[in-house]
Amino acid sequence: MVNITINHLETSVPEGTTILEAAREIGVHIPTLCHLDLPDIKMVNRVGTCRVCMVEVEGKWNLTPACSTAVTPGMVIHTDTLRAIRARRTVVELLLSNHPRECLTCERNGTCELQSLAAELGIREIKFKGPRIHTEKDTTSYSIVRNAEKCVLCRRCETMCNEVQTVGVYSAVHRGFDCLIGTAFDLPMLETSCTCCGQCVSVCPTAALTETDDSAEVWEAIANPDLYVVAQTAPAVRVTLGEEFGLPVGTQVTGKMTAALRKMGFDKVLDTDFAADLTIMEEASEFIHRMKHGGRLPILTSCCPAWVKFIEHQFPDLLDIPSTCKSPHEMFGAIAKTYLARKLGVDPAKMVVVSIMPCLAKKFEARREELSGHEVGSNVDYVLSTRELARMIREAGIHFNALPEEDFDGVMGESSGASAIFGTTGGVIEAVVRTAACWLDPENPNPQIDFQQLRGIEGIREACVEFAGQKFCVAIAHGLGNARKLLTDIQEGKAQYDAIEIMACPSGCVGGGGQPYHGNNMEVLTQRACAVYNEDKGKSVRRSHENKEVLALYKEFLGEPYGEKAHELLHTRYQKRDQI
Repeated sequence: MVNITINHLETSVPEGTTILEAAREIGVHIPTLCHLDLPDIKMVNRVGTCRVCMVEVEGKWNLTPACSTAVTPGMVIHTDTLRAIRARRTVVELLLSNHPRECLTCERNGTCELQSLAAELGIREIKFKGPRIHTEKDTTSYSIVRNAEKCVLCRRCETMCNEVQTVGVYSAVHRGFDCLIGTAFDLPMLETSCTCCGQCVSVCPTAALTETDDSAEVWEAIANPDLYVVAQTAPAVRVTLGEEFGLPVGTQVTGKMTAALRKMGFDKVLDTDFAADLTIMEEASEFIHRMKHGGRLPILTSCCPAWVKFIEHQFPDLLDIPSTCKSPHEMFGAIAKTYLARKLGVDPAKMVVVSIMPCLAKKFEARREELSGHEVGSNVDYVLSTRELARMIREAGIHFNALPEEDFDGVMGESSGASAIFGTTGGVIEAVVRTAACWLDPENPNPQIDFQQLRGIEGIREACVEFAGQKFCVAIAHGLGNARKLLTDIQEGKAQYDAIEIMACPSGCVGGGGQPYHGNNMEVLTQRACAVYNEDKGKSVRRSHENKEVLALYKEFLGEPYGEKAHELLHTRYQKRDQI
């Protein structure tokens, strides 16, 4: 332990603690901008580039950045001296002098950390005049918009992309005033190895990185009387949308969300959870088929489009391992434009499917050529993030918190508890195991439902599950850096598993790149995950193969799970992509 003094308060902290961490332990606030609180990687995010957290240390230290300076025995620190305050103000004023002045129309107005810092430090004018950086906005990506003019060089995106996700898209280029965060060879985002996971967007403090906005196109579709517009909502959206309207973290808002979508003018409001159950029917069938016929194991769940793009770029030699199942919202789109359109008497060419997702990679996924059918075109026409939906609800003048609870429409609206847990890490593989256990051991009168060993927040975890007299080794990873470790072990023959689930985002979809900004607070993600499991517990049906609407779909339209018709509509293929 090291004895130090902060603002005349004596305290002891473990050796290696930074000034910022020590101050937070005793409730002393030091403003930050570039600092990023990420579990298990504290050393790589102490970059200290912005100098917003400057404090005064008596003796030889003088002014120093709190986020990257470790305490020493007897250190006397002052965070509230005039010199420290003026240093912070000057840094932020310099940042503002090279920043666009369009706060009123900015995508991050109200959630911008630079804006909040300026208010906190009482900055009311831009003192410094001079040239400003001007760059072209990069809108080539289907998921992410990059506007370097609004970048403050905090390098959070670089830390997230390179150190956490290990994708390596961003890097600081050029020097001095011309320095900016760019891509390799200044390539457009669409031509890089970007997985579109959106984690760079979730940590960006300004609007330098934002999601592509499809809301205008969706409003146009809703207003067109010749189109039949269907909304589907992912399981993780209903436990996070309420945060955008001031409700406590983890509040279930399924009924209010459904009511809001109807008020917005959607012709049908349906549940992606239905398609999650459908996904399990196919994925569990594929798993059993591989087991019985000597197929390639482990099978990797394929619900996360960011990790699918990651393996296409980074591990093309392993493309025979992922399940060929489409993700749930793509399955939903394929069934909506065939089965549902016929039942409703709607021309599939005039049906518009809008997916409301926690994920920015879904926007890219909806544009994949492999996910377009000859009859129906794209399975999904537009993807809205949770944040986009919240903005649209506010645009429509809907008082969200006062809305009554409403149910999803019938047909493709029923779901099991297994589909609900798709929203958090470990949920997909647990849903697969619930069904596979029943199918492989039909004589068991009380098959297990809850597989606690598959739950948790560790970046990589392993578990053995036993049913039908067999043991199955399962691995789960969330975060692409953890996925890389797992896939490398498989590639090198160091690990053997029967099934693997990978999610690109922390804690899975509850931490998706399109979710309400959560500041990488693991407590927030844990509460969201708890809400998902609570929804599962509250369901009368908790296994996907017991969903009566899904069973009716197979009987009336698809035939057998993993059969010819199911393959035509519900399965896909992958492609090798360049690693740049």
